Amino acid sequence: MDTAANLVLVGPMGAGKSSIGKRLAQALSLEFVDADRVLEARTGASVADIFVCEGEAGFRRRESALLQELLAGQGQLIATGGGVVLSDANRALLSRDAFVVHLDVSVTEQLRRLARDRTRPLLQRDDREEVLHVMATDRAPLYAEVADLHLDTDGCTPDQACRMLLPCIQNAWRGVAA
Repeated sequence: MDTAANLVLVGPMGAGKSSIGKRLAQALSLEFVDADRVLEARTGASVADIFVCEGEAGFRRRESALLQELLAGQGQLIATGGGVVLSDANRALLSRDAFVVHLDVSVTEQLRRLARDRTRPLLQRDDREEVLHVMATDRAPLYAEVADLHLDTDGCTPDQACRMLLPCIQNAWRGVAA
């Protein structure tokens, strides 16, 4: 049984990391932390604005520093941004210091879930479907590299996904505070 101090959700945008994460955190008596919301609160700027002002590289530097800080704590369920796995250092941290659940979703389902979302910087283009396919191809092996558990969320409500994940997590992970 894994005894990492924190539970971390990774996966592509629209997979349900925040909505499923809130429910899992409550069920597991963990503090829910949405990494993107923490960055926004600290900077006073939206993720989109950080991308505009600092570029993706600037955002990724902030994301990596925050991940390192969060993983030094314990008793948290951390929902990460979809690109957190792009960094070798982040993947090493996740593998070493967290119990990682990969929430996956198909591009078709992402397009459906994100149809009205205009806040995601990497999707502010006309070729959203192509962008999502490229990201899925590039990132899938990186998610798999760090994942202790995997769940495809296609067709699942957040409550259904939580009900499926909860026994799997309870059988495989015991938080340090537990």
